[in-house]
Amino acid sequence: MFLRIVPIRRPSGKVDQYVRLVESYYDGGKIKQRTIANLGRKELLAPHVDRLVELLRGEPPKTTGSWEAKSAAVWGQTLVARVLWEELGFPELLEASGKRSQAFSLAERAFILVAHRLICPGSEHALAQWLETDYVPDRRGERILPIWKENGRVRVDHRFLWPWYRTLDELIQRKEELEEGLFSRLRDLFSLQPEMVFYDLTSSYFEGEGPEDLAQFGYSRDRRGGNRQILLEVVMVNGWPIAHHVFRGNLKDGETVQRVVEDLEKRFGLQRVVFVGDRGMVSTANLGFLWSQGHGFLVGLRRRRSPEVLEYLCQAQAGCWQPCAPGSNDRVCEVPGRLPGQRIFVVESAERLAYEQAMREAAVSKIREELEKLAKRVEKGELRDPEKIGAAAGRILSAHHGHRYFRWSLSSGRFEFSQEPLEEEKLLEGKYLILTEEKHLSAVEAVCAYKELSQVERAFRKLKDVLEMRPIYHHDPQRVQAHVFVAALAFLLDRLLEKKLKLAKLPFSTEEAWTHLRTVHVVEAEVGGTKHRGVTAGNRQARQILSALKISSLEPWKPKKRTSKTPT
Repeated sequence: MFLRIVPIRRPSGKVDQYVRLVESYYDGGKIKQRTIANLGRKELLAPHVDRLVELLRGEPPKTTGSWEAKSAAVWGQTLVARVLWEELGFPELLEASGKRSQAFSLAERAFILVAHRLICPGSEHALAQWLETDYVPDRRGERILPIWKENGRVRVDHRFLWPWYRTLDELIQRKEELEEGLFSRLRDLFSLQPEMVFYDLTSSYFEGEGPEDLAQFGYSRDRRGGNRQILLEVVMVNGWPIAHHVFRGNLKDGETVQRVVEDLEKRFGLQRVVFVGDRGMVSTANLGFLWSQGHGFLVGLRRRRSPEVLEYLCQAQAGCWQPCAPGSNDRVCEVPGRLPGQRIFVVESAERLAYEQAMREAAVSKIREELEKLAKRVEKGELRDPEKIGAAAGRILSAHHGHRYFRWSLSSGRFEFSQEPLEEEKLLEGKYLILTEEKHLSAVEAVCAYKELSQVERAFRKLKDVLEMRPIYHHDPQRVQAHVFVAALAFLLDRLLEKKLKLAKLPFSTEEAWTHLRTVHVVEAEVGGTKHRGVTAGNRQARQILSALKISSLEPWKPKKRTSKTPT
């Protein structure tokens, strides 16, 4: 093993030299080298290089000038999360009341909860374990560490837990104020044009009963119909989540629209917006309400069990189609709606068409095979009871939407089936329909706007999968809403990172970026009785991310002599 000096250029142009411990080894008869450890910056280690060389040679430690590593904690993720947090103005927004604690302000405590939810999602109990592995300093530079109990099933001391529960309680009281402040901040920083508001709903389930009135049985997007749940609604403008609401779990999707629009008018001062939603939002009452309030709408229509949709599709067959974008295989055709002023856009997606055709062909083949097996069983006399035969046929057809493709009959003990004409099914494949009354929107603009709903769907996947918002264990309604609020704020930081990565043209998803940032560590060591601290540069991808965010200094705040154990 030997030491190697590696120059690394900062975005400012300054070159820092880092020391790496490198090992040579044989691989296939060739001599290769690999990095064993990043030891830190050369100027910090220079007084101790001689002793490091002695250690590599296997020489025994001396009584003076010995080197001992005390800790190495992950730092890159917390550093980046803090930069994003400050860029969005959270410290100013949360401390606007002037009630700043001398020891540990709400902004600092809230940041730790949000960073934990973003970086290593888990409960307040899991927060303690995260603080053991990651370097998280407070504003005074003192590393925050948990307090553990020696005995008991719950190993985290209540003196550590309760300040975080109080933080949730304080944070949810500031939700509306904070969302309004963030909207103003985003509008100034990123020139938001709130002409179109994107809206969608999802659900999240509880372990146990959940809070009374809020936790109810309803349609579960998680496929956990046996669990009580809440409905979560997110409103997005220009790809940014500006507000969210938590509703009781048995509320129908369409019943939430009026509440959301009234909130946008009252809190955000949006006088007229075009409301963009999916098929679950479409109802005569909702569209009538939007029209009566002077708002517009751009909504999807249900394809099946709707005679008018088939009528629109037949009209489009003989209509004038145009590409949705230059060079795109997707196309759109406008047809008149049934009511005056209504505009219907029939959109055909080439990718969706190929997918649905392949799914239909696979389903038809599978169902025909199963029905042939059932017919043979009936013919052999293995199955004679008409009710059992009908139940078996029903199971087969239900498994792959078989009722769309086949019909069956039982006559004189003989089971027969036939494939239905597929003209109607083929007419639907690859197509979706959009309804609006906006006169100024072109067909292409309407399609582009409706496609942005995927941003909302992706937001839900982030909230529920990446940030692990589910399942929810809290039983207090305020804590449940605070739990969701923390996840929403974490998603906002993740969204800002995503936009910065795209702007820098880096080929990383945010999940990949957070993983690369784990290679940046704070290393604390004792050399010759003197304590030293250094920061590793991280891998190449981490350095690219830090450069894209214009983070040149990796050093944490200088710590005080005493280590903070828990917020007070």
